[in-house]
Amino acid sequence: FLNYAIEDLGADYIATGHYARVSEQHGCYSLLKGLDPNKEQSYFLYTLGQQQLARTLFPIGHLHKPEIRALAAKAGFANHKKKDSTGICFIGERKFKEFLQRYLPTQPGDMRSPEGQLIGKHAGLMYYTLGQRQGLGIGGVKEAPDEAWYVLEKDLSNNVLIVGQGHDHPLLLHTVLEASQLDWCNNQPLTESIQCKAKTRYRQADQACHLEPLGDDRCQVTFAQPQRAITPGQSVVFYQGEVCLGGGIIESKSNPKT
Repeated sequence: FLNYAIEDLGADYIATGHYARVSEQHGCYSLLKGLDPNKEQSYFLYTLGQQQLARTLFPIGHLHKPEIRALAAKAGFANHKKKDSTGICFIGERKFKEFLQRYLPTQPGDMRSPEGQLIGKHAGLMYYTLGQRQGLGIGGVKEAPDEAWYVLEKDLSNNVLIVGQGHDHPLLLHTVLEASQLDWCNNQPLTESIQCKAKTRYRQADQACHLEPLGDDRCQVTFAQPQRAITPGQSVVFYQGEVCLGGGIIESKSNPKT
């Protein structure tokens, strides 16, 4: 869209409603976190490079949501009291399972414990995420404690959902991940190890880590503390202070060998 706006429409910049900021020093642009910690959205923008950041404006990135509502009310906008949206952009507030069913075939299968015990049936692996508790439909299980069940793993090759009890089950905790398809906001690939912070999901607090390049557009991230529900296919995004360095797609997670 940026190319279309500039080349076809003759625009100088595009502006979006993301809670993020851009700064410039000596011709180099940095992607910064939005000032409202409850709405901050740089996690979703880590793929922006210098060409995009130079032509992008984030006019609400320096504001908090109550300030924006006040400005909207002053301007007479009818939606200034509208409830915050929790839907996916361009999809909106709809049931996610029903949305997926329109585009992907359903493949039900077994729910099993890590030891292989049959616990129940799942509606399709695509409907579940690691660490999920709600919506599993697991009732009383013979000889199992009366505790909540969580999604621990997805066995894609056998179409099996691995579930277990305990919010911090050992299979949900990992300290190392590998990522690929890396993007760096300064357009400079990482060439040496650094200490920084990272998050593996939106609205997670930044986590201290050691970042090591592996070559071939890949890196290894070692966290200072075990992280819960690291999920391959999702993004890991790196920060130094309020500056978003970039990120990549999580390929795998593991724990150091002892």
